[in-house]
Amino acid sequence: MLDQGAPPQNPGQTAAPAPPGIGARLMRRKPVERLVDEGGQGEGGSLRRTLGLWQLTMISIGATLGTGIFVVLGEAVPKAGPAVTLSFVIAGLTALFSALSYAELAGTIPVSGSSYSYAYATMGELIAWICGWCLVLEYGVSVAAVAVGWGEYLNELLDGTIGVTIPAALSAPPGDGGVFNLPALIVVLLAMAFLLGGARESARANTVMVIVKIAALVMFCAIGVQGFRSGNYENFMPLGMAGVSAAGATLFFSYIGFDAASTAGEEAKNAQRDLPRAIMLSLVIITALYVLVAAVAVGAKPWRNFTDSEAALAQIMREVTGQTFWGTLLAFCAVIAIASVVLTVLYGQTRILFAMSRDGLVPKVFAKVHPKTGAPRANTLIVSLFCGVLAAAIPLGQLADATSIGTLFAFALVNVAVVVLRRTRPDLPRTFRVPLSPVLPALGFAFCVWMMGSLSTVTWVVFGVWMTAGLVFYFGYGYRRSRLAPSEK
Repeated sequence: MLDQGAPPQNPGQTAAPAPPGIGARLMRRKPVERLVDEGGQGEGGSLRRTLGLWQLTMISIGATLGTGIFVVLGEAVPKAGPAVTLSFVIAGLTALFSALSYAELAGTIPVSGSSYSYAYATMGELIAWICGWCLVLEYGVSVAAVAVGWGEYLNELLDGTIGVTIPAALSAPPGDGGVFNLPALIVVLLAMAFLLGGARESARANTVMVIVKIAALVMFCAIGVQGFRSGNYENFMPLGMAGVSAAGATLFFSYIGFDAASTAGEEAKNAQRDLPRAIMLSLVIITALYVLVAAVAVGAKPWRNFTDSEAALAQIMREVTGQTFWGTLLAFCAVIAIASVVLTVLYGQTRILFAMSRDGLVPKVFAKVHPKTGAPRANTLIVSLFCGVLAAAIPLGQLADATSIGTLFAFALVNVAVVVLRRTRPDLPRTFRVPLSPVLPALGFAFCVWMMGSLSTVTWVVFGVWMTAGLVFYFGYGYRRSRLAPSEK
């Protein structure tokens, strides 16, 4: 029998395919080939491929080296005691496992979106959005956090040179005894000015600043070791493994940025070859310097005497030498070094939003490229102003922990993505392969989850609010405007 309620069918006519359900749309993946083909393309212009291995390595070192040592060390030592050196190693191992996965994916999918793009190609749009939203937290908030520490060292420099400091009301955010952190806003605006000139000019400035910061840390070790006292290590783990873990979770903030080279995938001359090398080389250099400087710092100063000052190394230099000159010199180097972190991390944030905008998940303004400089100017202006105001208004500790949890979540997804892509696209050319996969990616995922569990309840609440806001934005904007959506209608 025919269904009397069914519409008549014309001979040879086929029914239109039903539109995909919401679940299928949330899981839609962007083909790797399409990601690569669209590389560099923006609204009104294209990014320029001007960066080689040296510049990419300097970008990763610039985005990473200095943050944990110059800024967060004073907060981590009271949590772990002398075992803070072990905390650096644990945080470094967590970063290493994730760095291996980043290196493989960066060589396979050499685009600017970093882990956002990797997730889009492997786990679908919703997971990619969550990852991208975490990267906004990682890069955008870490710019603000590092800018706060820059203001501390600027005051140290001013005090040691001309004997004046910026009043607390204008050099600290609300909650830390101030009203508005003006230096933090200034350094973000200075970084913005460099970025508006283009990637090549920014890379040159960053290289100079990286050389200065490495020289500063070597100088600190050479002078600080003169005040080394073995007795400072007698009670090595006074707060137990829980303290080491808590400090490691905080110090993981200091490794944020090693993946910055992956955000330059569309401005690299030979991305598939150079991105994996830059990521691994930068992480080795960074970890070695971090552990060495932390060991000297704790040996030169009893751990109980560390305070929450973001200028801990300059204080140690003054205490060891009994002179203000060396502390002032270190403060000068730190002002330059931390500025390079702000510059390169801000660069990474703009390129991630560039990739998300090109996919339609955030407004088109973030993908507009200036035809003369090859830089996303409007993107840079918006992100810089947002990060500058955030730096001026929020205390450092809250910013650092919020950044760490967002980064750890994104890194956990990268470790999953590398395994998924091996299974779904074994045919893709890979210039670097994670050894012992899937064991090492699984360890990377486990370490990230473990360190996330060591963060405070307040940090988790902030993260939950942030993710909720991100999902509201996605379903209200990106879900309907995704460039993958029209092909499914």
